Amino acid sequence: MVDHVRPGSIGQGLPLKGARLTVASKNFSENIVLGQIMGLAFKAAGADVLDRTNIQGSIGAREAVKSGDADGMYEYTGTAWITYLGHDTPIADPRAQWQAVADADVRNGLTWLSPAALNNTYALALNRANEKRYGVRTLSDVARLSKRDPAAVTLCVESEFAARNDGLTGMAKTYGMSVPARRVQKMDGGIVYTQVSRGRSCTFGEVFTTDGRIKAMNLVVLDDDLGFFPNYNAAPEINSEAIRKYPAIREVLDPITARLTNDVARTLNARVDVDGEDPHDVAKSWLTEQGFIQKG
Repeated sequence: MVDHVRPGSIGQGLPLKGARLTVASKNFSENIVLGQIMGLAFKAAGADVLDRTNIQGSIGAREAVKSGDADGMYEYTGTAWITYLGHDTPIADPRAQWQAVADADVRNGLTWLSPAALNNTYALALNRANEKRYGVRTLSDVARLSKRDPAAVTLCVESEFAARNDGLTGMAKTYGMSVPARRVQKMDGGIVYTQVSRGRSCTFGEVFTTDGRIKAMNLVVLDDDLGFFPNYNAAPEINSEAIRKYPAIREVLDPITARLTNDVARTLNARVDVDGEDPHDVAKSWLTEQGFIQKG
């Protein structure tokens, strides 16, 4: 990162001066923005920063941090607990879920810093016209509708969601939702939002709760009233050797992470996915607006 940025409310005294740190991220907009936020924060605190954001796939990004090829990224608690650590059952309490992941990942050479309120979990959504037509507000309502009027419940989902235990299969079982395979269409995630917005080929679609397209397309997110979907709170995942060497990483990132909420994420994500802004520019302007850093 070649930005000329200075400390604002974080990085006073340049506690990372002399550090050479590499930041990583997965290859979707929100995680790229979070990776840019981390890198710019390190830069403002005095570090030289190498940008390795936008790594293909979740496992690739995690392995980069785990191996020391990168020093940190923002990861999601539910992903770590289920996908990486191999558990089938999520922990309902968000803080307890984070603590369990943090404790388990110590042996993998990874240190988890404090989590954000930002919870990028799964949900089902529909457009306003279909909400009014069917009167559904919760996933339990959808389950009742699937029995009362089976033809009304058609789903657009990503292939991964259709196959995951914490996705369609588990959701249908938990809610007693009867949706035959012929009423489930699998497609790219971006197309799901478009199809649900139109509301013709599918009534309901799989969305992520922090996606900026929810607001932009005026979609209604259904309440997960039985609390099925896991917590996917974002938190910095740092290579343990890096934080032993540079303990100031914690004091630099904690205040920023504490400011990250679903509303913040939706706004930042929309600037990338709807308005077409560059994730780096979005991250830099937000950090500046919040007073965390100053432009050089």
